[in-house]
Amino acid sequence: MDFTFTEEQQAAVEAAKSVFKDVTPDAVPSPALTPGAVAEDLDRPLWSRLAAADLLGLTLAPEHGGAGLDPVALCLVLRESARVLARVPLLETSAVALTVERYAHPRTAAGLLPRIARGELVLTAASHGRTGHEPADRAVTARRDQAGWILDGVQTAVPWAHGADLIAVPAHTAEGRTVLALLPRTHDGLGLTAQYSTNGELLAELHLDEVRLDETDVIDADGACERLRDILTTGTCALALGLGEAVLAMTSQYTGKREQFGHPVATFQAVAVQAADRYIDLRAMEATLWQAAWRLGGEAGGPLPVAGDIAVAKIWASEGVRRVVQTAQHLHGGFGADTDYPLHRYHAWAKHLELSLGPAAAHEEALGDLLAAHPLG
Repeated sequence: MDFTFTEEQQAAVEAAKSVFKDVTPDAVPSPALTPGAVAEDLDRPLWSRLAAADLLGLTLAPEHGGAGLDPVALCLVLRESARVLARVPLLETSAVALTVERYAHPRTAAGLLPRIARGELVLTAASHGRTGHEPADRAVTARRDQAGWILDGVQTAVPWAHGADLIAVPAHTAEGRTVLALLPRTHDGLGLTAQYSTNGELLAELHLDEVRLDETDVIDADGACERLRDILTTGTCALALGLGEAVLAMTSQYTGKREQFGHPVATFQAVAVQAADRYIDLRAMEATLWQAAWRLGGEAGGPLPVAGDIAVAKIWASEGVRRVVQTAQHLHGGFGADTDYPLHRYHAWAKHLELSLGPAAAHEEALGDLLAAHPLG
């Protein structure tokens, strides 16, 4: 087996490093000191630089202005973005764009995808439902009439919604089918209520009251919502990995310089063992992430559907990133809670990623259902 990344994937990583090299995690006020949102909008200058580096169309086909790379390449770039806590909806926009490319009406795809690749459109997705503990499509109803589609319901904790141009909203029909609506942020019948995440970012609760959309604005192909959620979940695992790696590097640097009793604390066995355990967590997060991303790209089958590999990756990502930041806080001592030091920001982002698209327990339950439906051996 060859576990090395392709030249194209490695080139994407180098392009991402170049774009993110000047991004600082403390570019916005600390979430610990800000009662509301740390900022009202995404990092627009960074978004423009991502577009200029052709990273917004990374996984889109060349005919839509993209590079035609796979989900592994996207996850590599997302990992780099998380190292610096980049405040851009790269995951959400890429996930919705990939879903549009595969499932939307050709006219819809042709109208949206080139603009996405050029950075002219910002997209996000409503993926948490009404409470965060239910399938997202169950929170919104969709019904047809002679003019198109009508949507009603509530979606909560939608990231970047206040700055997005389009919001992908899953919904269910009376016949039990799932559809995906592409909803403009400023649309009759749509209301946005401000919410705030643990990392201080502005979220939105969406209220849909007889929102009317044309036929081409709703994707009713089977599998579209599941594909969107799979990409979002796998990308969240990539973000957790990048964040965890950055935090462990910070911890290594700090414990290597901090001295007690005349010796760096990194040389104490208790400290070294804890750091080693977290390194093992990160390697497990990495292995399960690439397995999920590889399966997501359609490269191979397996004893379970791809949802099984994604569930395993998210279990490790949720548990692993939590342990990494908790150990980092412990080994930094009181310095880790200093709001002039960036570690507390990583801790806040880690909690957001841990719970996004379901905590470990939810994916353990999903994995159990898959194993019951597909007995191994």
